[in-house]
Amino acid sequence: MTQVGPGRPRLEPRRRAGQTPRAEILDAAAELLTEKGYGSTSTRMIADAVGIRQASLYHHFGAKDDILDALLGGTVGAPLELAERLAGLAEPAAVRLYALAWFDVSQLCDARWNLGALYLLPELRTERFAKFREQRDELRRHYETLAAAVIAEAGNNAVPGAELMPFRLVESVINIRSDEGAAPEYAERLIPDAMLRLLGWQGDLDRTRAAALALVP
Repeated sequence: MTQVGPGRPRLEPRRRAGQTPRAEILDAAAELLTEKGYGSTSTRMIADAVGIRQASLYHHFGAKDDILDALLGGTVGAPLELAERLAGLAEPAAVRLYALAWFDVSQLCDARWNLGALYLLPELRTERFAKFREQRDELRRHYETLAAAVIAEAGNNAVPGAELMPFRLVESVINIRSDEGAAPEYAERLIPDAMLRLLGWQGDLDRTRAAALALVP
């Protein structure tokens, strides 16, 4: 019989995405939380979707909050790490902003479930998820700093508040996925292109894109 962990027999053969029981739990939770919402999803439902006992789920996560926190952290951790690395590079701001946006949009598009939709859950306003809100705010500040630098490099007077828009453009993928039911193929290129033009940058997009992708892990 397939094992979830030491002494923890699985109810059914492995049927979720993921190479580990923890990854399977996150996959099942992502589906249920994005489709049914937080209040309508229980740990028993998540365990049933994986094919394990509820007690086995608690071997990996202490509570439903912990599962949601792990899903949320997965959406901001990698782009935040990239943003911090890009901040220390000497490349033009337009290249660095494009790299960050391309990477961020790509992961939001490529995720099996529309995890960005979880940002709208009212539960995220509670103290339990303060760390996630802080991380997301930090990522937003990276976008705004890079956008302001692009405006300065462009040498023109952008529309006041334009530096606030790139972060919002990236997260527009969340609504696009909700409306279309799938990740849009055009988003990875269109959104970074559009944000540079919005900031008044008039350089060569093809050259900038190539330089940006060379910075992405």
